[in-house]
Amino acid sequence: MFVDLPLDRLREHRSESVSPPGFDDFWTTTLTEARTHPIDVRTRAEDTGLRTLDVHDVTFAGFDGAPVKAWLRLPRGAEGPLPAVVEFPGYGSGRGEAVDGLFWASAGFAHFTMDVRGQGGAGRPGDTPDPVGSASSHPGFMTRGIEDPATYYYRRVMTDAVRAVEAARALDAVDPQRVAVLGGSQGGALALAAGTLTGDVAAIVSFVPFLCDIARAVTITDATPYVEIPRFLRAQRLKAPAALRTLAHIDGVHFAARARVPALFTTALMDATCPPSTVFAARNAYGADSDIIVWPYNGHEGGGIQDQRAALAFLSPLLEGRPVTAGGSVTVHDG
Repeated sequence: MFVDLPLDRLREHRSESVSPPGFDDFWTTTLTEARTHPIDVRTRAEDTGLRTLDVHDVTFAGFDGAPVKAWLRLPRGAEGPLPAVVEFPGYGSGRGEAVDGLFWASAGFAHFTMDVRGQGGAGRPGDTPDPVGSASSHPGFMTRGIEDPATYYYRRVMTDAVRAVEAARALDAVDPQRVAVLGGSQGGALALAAGTLTGDVAAIVSFVPFLCDIARAVTITDATPYVEIPRFLRAQRLKAPAALRTLAHIDGVHFAARARVPALFTTALMDATCPPSTVFAARNAYGADSDIIVWPYNGHEGGGIQDQRAALAFLSPLLEGRPVTAGGSVTVHDG
């Protein structure tokens, strides 16, 4: 069933969330601290048996200099440097296996898939630990260190995502001027954050993004993972104001408002995991031209392979050395 506002209201919906004081300084300081550590990109060829693609195991320095894993997939024999897609996984997933996710390298891009620290126990496996502890939290990742933006889990992950873009740009195989960021759900949130904080990527692709208009999301859905937050606050009743202040520092609506590159969003009207009003809140706050694709009869899977094909069409100018453009359209695939 439809889980949120009707489409005509979604087109105009705006978040009530206000950017917290010091938002920009918080992220400037965070990234300045991260960059005191050399990016230290290390690659090792992986023997996969594939005949058309080369795969490399990558390690780079993320938040606090901690090592973060990634995969680099390249079309075999392609003359570089290549345009690149930096991809971020969904909630619970890691970078996966070396032979997962062959779509973007098969299309002619360098494909850099970041691992997510501490995740990889659901969906695709991961190889990056999170060495930072936290105070009491609900099972999952949403409430780890939630009492303070400085200790919050997603501060570390979003810093890793920015460093992933920097690591990809440091590779000889990659044209640093033709790098796009992409992901779905949690990966869509990380693409918004990394693309905005980096400032000069070629484009952002955010499928059914998570972590947008969070204060609204936790009151209109009881689906995982948002439900982790109210479950935590049921036990920690007095910590709601601090938790919401922290969450505002990683909210995709506030990153979107600062974005200056073209973007493609997707959403689904039956998505209880990332309700469409939260996605439209980010898209309608977006600071540059953006398109959004709406799937009326889908849930959190969104458009599936159709989203991938739309993203390929959106990013294909990078293969030809042309800029990506967006026209501000809302495309509703209702048959």
